[in-house]
Amino acid sequence: MRVGTVKEIKNHEYRVGLTPESVQEMVAHGHETWVETGAGAGIGANDEDYIAAGGIIKSTAAEIFAECDMIVKVKEPQAVERAMLRENQILYTYLHLAPDPEQTKDLVASKAVCIAYETVTGRHGGLPLLKPMSQVAGRMAIQAGATALEKANGGRGVLLGGVPGVLPANVTVIGGGVVGFNAAQMAVGLGADVTILDRDPEVLEKMAIHFESRAKTRFSNKANLMDCLKNSDLVIGAVLIPGAAAPKLVTRDMLKHMRQGAVLVDVAIDQGGCFETSHATTHAEPTYIIDDIVHYCVANMPGGVARTSTYALNNVTLPHALNIADFGWKEAMRRDAHLAEGLNVCGGHITYKAVADDLGYTHMPLSEILA
Repeated sequence: MRVGTVKEIKNHEYRVGLTPESVQEMVAHGHETWVETGAGAGIGANDEDYIAAGGIIKSTAAEIFAECDMIVKVKEPQAVERAMLRENQILYTYLHLAPDPEQTKDLVASKAVCIAYETVTGRHGGLPLLKPMSQVAGRMAIQAGATALEKANGGRGVLLGGVPGVLPANVTVIGGGVVGFNAAQMAVGLGADVTILDRDPEVLEKMAIHFESRAKTRFSNKANLMDCLKNSDLVIGAVLIPGAAAPKLVTRDMLKHMRQGAVLVDVAIDQGGCFETSHATTHAEPTYIIDDIVHYCVANMPGGVARTSTYALNNVTLPHALNIADFGWKEAMRRDAHLAEGLNVCGGHITYKAVADDLGYTHMPLSEILA
């Protein structure tokens, strides 16, 4: 199979779909691998590194989209990229379709085979291709929140860990999954006063055992959420429903009960966000203020630490990419039902039910696609 990776063109996105080491693995499996010139610059990998790995450098993304059987990316294809997709061409990347009807419409029209990292499941449960980026985003959320809390950035002027004689910041983490756990871990490490909200008693028990007295846990209902918001300096939105739009847990009306200059970091923004007042921002302009509350809603947070993120991502995406290239996407999915869960769009149909339900499409069952 001819496999290609292109330079990411989303605002301040520096990750790349394939590292030189991953290209070397592809080539070792007998797959010709094309790389757009400069694609790895954001992680410190130059064209010579890819050539040494056996890759073939191409001057434009258009050449790669036109000639490659599979495109391996990081972020969802932008409009100009979607226009280059071909029928039966494999697109393997993050998609986050539920809050993005325009992208979904274009992918359906392309009749390409679109496999989303974020819905591939794991043998031991969870979403293993999403997990490393969730780990990065959870940890970055605290860094970003701490910066946004600085007075010069519109925040309350509060140091997360406080100092002797001055109380630390109050941090509320909504959601105890991978993002929430990593955010809480960072906040606790910095000495903040941390509360974790979740609706799953088993998750709360796990958090309580892990953090012991270093963090508090509360069941997530409207009353407890409101109580936490009133006392929070920093709130991390870490809610995920696989493949579907995130629920709006914090309404605009709730903001008026919060402390002036408090910060909301919406890590769920890729799936539409879990705060009613959220809209996607970029690393160039990461924050905005509504009702005196600072919002940080960068939709590609891990892109800010591109080298760490790219290598962590390739560790989990490459094995599936190799199987797709080795066996073809249909056979690879017949062999691995977990990979099959990643198929979101195929041949003009929506094949992931949560996306179809959210956007009003007829769902095409995977069994019919693979038959």
